[in-house]
Amino acid sequence: MRRVLALLPALLLAGCTGAERREPIQPPPPPSAVLPTVPAAPAASLGPVLDGNGACTGAAPATATAIETGIGECDLVRLKGRPPTDVLVGEGRAGREVQVLYTEPGAKELYFFVNNRLDRIVR
Repeated sequence: MRRVLALLPALLLAGCTGAERREPIQPPPPPSAVLPTVPAAPAASLGPVLDGNGACTGAAPATATAIETGIGECDLVRLKGRPPTDVLVGEGRAGREVQVLYTEPGAKELYFFVNNRLDRIVR
């Protein structure tokens, strides 16, 4: 019995060193340094928008009758009746992002647009 037990580890090891050799596991390739970006909607498809100075790039369709979410940038300026105090134009994850500031007597109003649609108002 002792002789069998003594040979058992050798037999087990012999089975491991047989013909079924496996290739070493290769690590996955490193991630690319360049991350894919979501293409922003082209400005031409957004209709008339505000430039950095607060001027419209074209004629607004004048369909909006009140300042509410969903109106366009130029509609806001038309409804306000005067140019904004300041305009910040940039690109974000969702595409074109614009912040329009109006300084009112005693208060400031900040309008946030995403792709030429009013997203929210901060007063």
